[in-house]
Amino acid sequence: MTYTVLRILMYVLGIVGTALLLPLSVAYLKGESAMIPVFLLPMAFAWLSSLLFFVKARGKPKIVGIQDAFGIVGGLWIAICIFGSLPLYFSGCFASYTDALFESVSGFTTTGATVLSDVESLPSSINVWRCTTHWLGGLGVVALAVAMIPLLGAGGFRLIKAETTGPDKGKFTASIASTAKILWFVYFGLTALQTLLLWCCGLGIIDSLTHAFSTLGTGGFSTRNASVGAFGIPAVEWICTVFMLLSSVSFLLYCRLLTGRTWDVLKNSELKMFFGVVAVAVLSIFTFEAANTAPGMNLFRDVSFQVASVISTTGFMTYDYTRMLPASQIIIIALFFTGGCSGSTSGGIKIVRWTVLSKQLANEIRKLIHPYGVFSLRLNGIATRDTVVTSVAAFIFAFLLLVLLSTVFGALAGLDVGTAFTAGLSMMGNVGPAFGSLGPSGNYGDIPALLKLWYMFAMLAGRLEIYTLLILLGCFTRSRDK
Repeated sequence: MTYTVLRILMYVLGIVGTALLLPLSVAYLKGESAMIPVFLLPMAFAWLSSLLFFVKARGKPKIVGIQDAFGIVGGLWIAICIFGSLPLYFSGCFASYTDALFESVSGFTTTGATVLSDVESLPSSINVWRCTTHWLGGLGVVALAVAMIPLLGAGGFRLIKAETTGPDKGKFTASIASTAKILWFVYFGLTALQTLLLWCCGLGIIDSLTHAFSTLGTGGFSTRNASVGAFGIPAVEWICTVFMLLSSVSFLLYCRLLTGRTWDVLKNSELKMFFGVVAVAVLSIFTFEAANTAPGMNLFRDVSFQVASVISTTGFMTYDYTRMLPASQIIIIALFFTGGCSGSTSGGIKIVRWTVLSKQLANEIRKLIHPYGVFSLRLNGIATRDTVVTSVAAFIFAFLLLVLLSTVFGALAGLDVGTAFTAGLSMMGNVGPAFGSLGPSGNYGDIPALLKLWYMFAMLAGRLEIYTLLILLGCFTRSRDK
């Protein structure tokens, strides 16, 4: 079993190491000679390690059980975050290794919280790597491995289930590897399209590519201190708004569109709820803000961008939402709880879980009126299992419990209650910015190192939907007891 874990780990590191070719190329083309070994050495280590296990491999690895799969995925994500922090730390752009690791975890989990106050002073290659971690972590590095490496066998589906966000996890085709390839084809296509559109709007190729990476990965890292708002180009903001929303939709639905199963998409309960929430949030905040600001297209664009940024858990900013009216801020905080759709690149609790609870609430009311009636909970027009409500309730309880713990730890570290609560919620929901000193105009550089370590755990727990890390801890405890 240990050999299986190491073998999969080295193959995945080989793939992530190959991604270092992009920032390495940028460093070469930009004349950033000091950055070349920063990327070259970790890449060489990843390739040599992967090659070693490839040469000595005998037979296909077998995943013993679902608990092992969860443990493997949790361990993989921790290892990938550590590996991704090496170029950041070796670059000398970060005050400590803790800061470099925090940035890497934030990148791969697509949180977008940064410890940096001036990203524009970074070498272009480092900014490219920061945003590349978003893109790799968005759809999932394990999903990429399953798509590229056909050696995972039956264990591939269990690994995908352990990594994919949301309760809706399944194969689109008979082969999980084929499903992963289709998902990555859609992901790559949307990334290429947004990059082209941003470039046509006047952005440079690096800015276009990095912001497409951050948008499709719903991460939020930017090459500008003022985020997307620094460009001052309305078309760029609209493009990012649209693609943030597109990235919040389950990528399985895009696969169904490609195969002509349009009706499956139109009747999707979660999709309808998601765009309903977006519409209500945009119209509500626009109405509130219009009372104090001249209503018009600029205000509507700013509101639409911020709603899309928060609900997709991207974290891009064109306007500081902490300057909005209290009623608008409450809606923004509510969006921290929602997140995008199951199977998307966004974080958060996921709309499907709130859909389940809202439908169950309606059924409970019907039962009070008709005590002898039989009511089933239906999603996408199909009756669901009775256990789905229990599963959703348990997940939300665990999510809120970790938010509470994060709030307590933040307060103990010196943050005010509002900042500590929204920061904990932001870390668990992989949103990025919070409120107060950690709002859109702030950063996480000045918080204590111990709190950064806890926030790293919270970001990973949020990205892997809590259970994966808890099972990993259980596996570690069990191995120590033996």
